[in-house]
Amino acid sequence: MIFSPVDPQAGEPRRRRFRAIPIRVLLPNMITLLSLCAGLTAIRLALEGRIEWALGAIVFAAVLDGVDGRVARLLKGQSKFGAELDSLADFVNFGVVPGLILYFWGLNELGAIGWIAALVFAICMSLRLARFNVMADDPNRPAWAGNFFTGVPAPAGAIIVLLPIYVNLLGMPRLTALACIYTLAIAFLLVSTLPVFSGKKLGNRVPPHMVLPVFLLVVLFVALLVSYPWQVLTTGSVLYVASLPFGWLAYRQYQRKDAETAAAKTAAAQPAAHGSAQAAAGPEKGDASPARPGLAQPEGRERPDRLN
Repeated sequence: MIFSPVDPQAGEPRRRRFRAIPIRVLLPNMITLLSLCAGLTAIRLALEGRIEWALGAIVFAAVLDGVDGRVARLLKGQSKFGAELDSLADFVNFGVVPGLILYFWGLNELGAIGWIAALVFAICMSLRLARFNVMADDPNRPAWAGNFFTGVPAPAGAIIVLLPIYVNLLGMPRLTALACIYTLAIAFLLVSTLPVFSGKKLGNRVPPHMVLPVFLLVVLFVALLVSYPWQVLTTGSVLYVASLPFGWLAYRQYQRKDAETAAAKTAAAQPAAHGSAQAAAGPEKGDASPARPGLAQPEGRERPDRLN
């Protein structure tokens, strides 16, 4: 047939309709995009020589990164798109931007070595984020493993790697060689298997009598951060690095408890299995079962060793 038949009653073909996306799903992604804008703006500020404002933009991006996940869980607006967007923003904000800020600040004085240090930090950040995305879907992880990160998390790594700049802004001399070694050390901590406290389960519930003290502490911390930013960031970075061994000790304690529990279950299961095996095998061959009272054995016939 040259022309296919046309049904005049059929009308126009139906167009595929997409469901409207709720605002609660869009809001966390908007916060993530805002943090990405802050990180990209930090690059411009560093290029213009305004290192202090660039550091402020990085801190602001880290705060937004901690907010978007909690907002998504609170509003039940998690999505695969949001998870991928968050990983991309983390790589830019906490991998690329801190490395460039360090390079523009002083690592460029070392030439190619300084650029390699900034490059290694950015690459280690990308590897750390890729490993986090893979391990998030691991069904064999114990429940308590959610209290720990594997390696230093991305926002914390971006904040503490800038410690040489904080110290320099406090009046200390700029030691670029030491800053290069420190950058490589933090990059190694990002891809290491060191257990680090996550803090994800903190702040979900606040007792009624602690509401006002929590408000007061938050206001006090923000006031100190705005008034004495480099002192607060320096103290926080030093304390965070000093607390890393305690996370490893707590992780080993959880592992030790799991091993003790498994050993206790195995020891309790062995006697039960041994008793079941003996009951199934019956008495030993050489044992003679006692004769039942009132039953006489027939003459000329020996009593069997085992009565079935």
